[in-house]
Amino acid sequence: MFNPMQTMKALSIDLGGSHATLAVVENKQILISKEIAVDSLGDLLPLLPEFKTILFQLLAHIQVPVSSCIGLAMSFCGMIDVHTSRVVSTNLKFEDALGLDLPGWCQREFGIPFALENDARMALLGEWYAGAAQGAEDVVMITLGTGVGGAVLAGGKPLRTRQVQGGCIGGHIPVLFTGRRCTCGAFGCMEAEASGWALPSIAKEWPGFESSRLAKIDTINFRSLFEFAREGDRVSIELRDRCLHIWACGTVGLVHMFGPERVIFGGGVMRSGDEILPYIRDYVRKYSWTPNGTVSILPAALGNDAALLSAIPLLCGTASQLS
Repeated sequence: MFNPMQTMKALSIDLGGSHATLAVVENKQILISKEIAVDSLGDLLPLLPEFKTILFQLLAHIQVPVSSCIGLAMSFCGMIDVHTSRVVSTNLKFEDALGLDLPGWCQREFGIPFALENDARMALLGEWYAGAAQGAEDVVMITLGTGVGGAVLAGGKPLRTRQVQGGCIGGHIPVLFTGRRCTCGAFGCMEAEASGWALPSIAKEWPGFESSRLAKIDTINFRSLFEFAREGDRVSIELRDRCLHIWACGTVGLVHMFGPERVIFGGGVMRSGDEILPYIRDYVRKYSWTPNGTVSILPAALGNDAALLSAIPLLCGTASQLS
């Protein structure tokens, strides 16, 4: 039984496409952490010894024995069977993870329980536990970054189905049936039309790209796109507005599908949240059917710490067991 007054410590790993952050957490705070570069096109197995070394170094630095941790939680950029804590689909990221016995690795190296979950669900659990979703029972979270992630809290529980994709691939809802091919195999997904990996190719095909400021930089990303749009670059303005419209349309679809009281936006693109959220709020207010009233559209409160801070609720059980 979870006691909110009890002090709990855990090890936490947030594994993304280009970096991993490893931490020791205590209840709703990160005691110590370290970020390292990783390559999702490579294998996960060679990274595990480094993860072990870093976690023991972090524990030693704050003089915490591993035996005092309730477990190790890992956030993974793929689809997960939470019952067995195994990766079942990676979508071209750390493909060897499909055959890895991560719970066995954790037991051998640390001697503590292991829990694995999809990165978007982990971010939502963290926000429910310590951030912008606290006190809510029905929440959709959308993460805007290299891809577009999604997770759902329904009736106080993370939405999971027997099909592992249930509730965790909101970014792959089609918003344009004549649209671009997505990495998931479908066409016109929100991610294929407005994500970090898709933006460079979309921009290069845009009319007038050759004369835009975007054509003069080596790496096209959302930071540059929003900056150039604010400075009046026509192509950047058009592409920015297209992305805003796609994200807003996708949000309406998720609102209609899951009936949340709050929609929380996280991810690196939210550095421009003061431009993104007013547009989406206005669009959702105009075009969504919400008989119970206005849906709150909020920025994530925890930033990159959300997935790390979800370690305690994930290891203890579902959100409903913790409330």
